[in-house]
Amino acid sequence: MIKEKLQNAAAGIKEAAQDWLGNGALVKGVGVVAAIYIVISLILGVYWSMTPDYPETSYYQDQPSQPVIGSTTTTALIDVAEILLDKPGGFIYNDITLPGLLMDNMPSWEYGVLIQVRDMNRAFRESFSRSQSQSQEDVDLARAEPRFNFSANSWAVPASESEYRAGVKFLKSYRSRLSDVNETQAQFFARADNLRYWLAVVENRLGSLSQRLGASVGRTRVNTDLANDPVAQQSTPAPSESRVKTPWMDIDNVFFEARGSCWALIHFLRAVEVDFANVLQNKNALVSLRQIIRELEGTQQTVYSPMILNGSGFGLLANHSLVMASYISRANAAIIDLRDLLSQG
Repeated sequence: MIKEKLQNAAAGIKEAAQDWLGNGALVKGVGVVAAIYIVISLILGVYWSMTPDYPETSYYQDQPSQPVIGSTTTTALIDVAEILLDKPGGFIYNDITLPGLLMDNMPSWEYGVLIQVRDMNRAFRESFSRSQSQSQEDVDLARAEPRFNFSANSWAVPASESEYRAGVKFLKSYRSRLSDVNETQAQFFARADNLRYWLAVVENRLGSLSQRLGASVGRTRVNTDLANDPVAQQSTPAPSESRVKTPWMDIDNVFFEARGSCWALIHFLRAVEVDFANVLQNKNALVSLRQIIRELEGTQQTVYSPMILNGSGFGLLANHSLVMASYISRANAAIIDLRDLLSQG
């Protein structure tokens, strides 16, 4: 008796399900829609993975004969931030839907750009806009910096994009005040020490990227943390040698982060060439800056391989990370030389 009731109940459920599904038509329709959605996502993923080009011309070619000091670098910072937000696909790093959810290289590229935007914002707030250590910071720049330091993976309440756009809004307000002859509170001081402050940050960033790229092939490194200082100490002891290697799944992420970071730096350095022209010429360092830009432009060459290869240094296959590290290392060495030139009287 119980068995018959269960059979009848199962038959009833099956009949109701067939009526609701329309003999499988709804299932087939859902499957078709899902397939179309996946195909469109794949196409969009390929399109969104194309990184923006950097400008072939320098910023000074688009400037008036007597640009306001600081306006070019501010414009470059705004341009880079807006491209990061408005490129095809928008800001993908915090996406939780297809195709952004499955994309890997573009979010890494965006993060590299974002790091440089944050560093430049900090340089504006702490150095470029202040005449000395005891001077008051600019109101708009003080509001812009924390916006760009907001978490990059927040997708709602608030979304990362909304915070970054607020930062761009404050940067535009600063640029507007900078160009107003009646507004004396907004300033940009193109001095050698201010430029050295930002270049020191760039030097550290590029040095770190170079090391991470070089670790694409495992190698043993000697611990030089306390070199050149006999009384230096550190919190916990470290081995004299260590084996360093970037995980295989992270190699392409590091590559595209470095590529995005260098892309942003090309914009900023070209703008610096305009605003700090007198300082660079006085130090006979203009050629040095242009050589740095030339080395960084090498990092933006087209990658014809469908994937980032990780061959050994002198093996049969290329190692794209080591090639990228070579360009970055040369640019970093040139930045060190440039900072030495700027420190000389």
